[in-house]
Amino acid sequence: MHIPDGYLSPGTCAVMYAAMVPVWVRATRRIKKVVKSRYVPLVAVASAFSFLIMMFNVPIPGGTTGHAVGAVAIAILLGPWAAVIAVSIALGVQALFFGDGGILSLGANCFNMAFVMPFVGYGLYRALSRGTVLTSARRVVAAGVGAYVGLAAAALCTSIEFGIQPTIAHTADGTPLYAPFHLSQAIPAMMIEHLLLVCFVEAAVTCGIIAYMQRANLPLLRPGDPSAPATEDEATRKTPLGWRWAFVILGVMVLLAPLGLLAPGGAFGEDAPGELDLGEWGLQAVPTGLERFAGFWSHTLLGDYGFASGEHPAPAYVLSALVGIAVIGAVMFGLIGAYRLMTRERRTASGDPAA
Repeated sequence: MHIPDGYLSPGTCAVMYAAMVPVWVRATRRIKKVVKSRYVPLVAVASAFSFLIMMFNVPIPGGTTGHAVGAVAIAILLGPWAAVIAVSIALGVQALFFGDGGILSLGANCFNMAFVMPFVGYGLYRALSRGTVLTSARRVVAAGVGAYVGLAAAALCTSIEFGIQPTIAHTADGTPLYAPFHLSQAIPAMMIEHLLLVCFVEAAVTCGIIAYMQRANLPLLRPGDPSAPATEDEATRKTPLGWRWAFVILGVMVLLAPLGLLAPGGAFGEDAPGELDLGEWGLQAVPTGLERFAGFWSHTLLGDYGFASGEHPAPAYVLSALVGIAVIGAVMFGLIGAYRLMTRERRTASGDPAA
């Protein structure tokens, strides 16, 4: 679902960035409460989790692959605005350091996976679980349904962005300049694989996370739904907000990350220009715009999560996972530190004794 550079026209990329800027601004303002609370580390953990789970490619019949995102699970735990920040940072790190998704198309990828997906999934979760306590089994089902529909919505947006390119950007004779997939091709190719398999994976992961939190760390479900009815059972299960469980989960995911290499083929719409089956899309040559912008960003640290030589893919995948977590942690806590510093300076300037 990561759209590489070259598949979307510059105009489309500009529109998607323009759409995301107010979302990022709003998200930054809305997560102030999280920044001031003891849940700050969870935002970084959530971003790292999203980064890692997207490395686990699932093989799909027909030779393509897909992956879960974790955006709805993050939204359920911390709220959809925190999910916007967490998933956006994960996507940005993937694009900059590993070439997974493009820089020009980062706005579109964030719109699909960091905005549409968590808000659609979280909205459905809240609607289906309204009036239930945090320990209710209905919340697990609601989380699964929300995750399934949220990922499907993100996939639909991606397929539409692909599918409109031949219509809005083509040569005088109708040859596509960027993505060669028409809506009639892109929507079935993207939606069938997600609806029949990948969305179920996303739902299973999300259900597992919520069910685990209900039993092991119930307070972590409260920020995502502060209005949920409280029970005496919840009051007696206020377990300490320890972080050992988070590091254990991330550590296990890092060690298992090479399993993502077992999926043959690549994801739909993520082929490099030289890997396109031109005949399948009725082309005589690679679209000129796609070929021009495909190499827009060539400064990756570990391109495609591997060494430049192509050797030792499994260790390279593990190293990529570790580097990704380190960068995400540095970025997240850097942003939080900068926000707190600016807040302190404003209070000092205003003469606030709490500064």
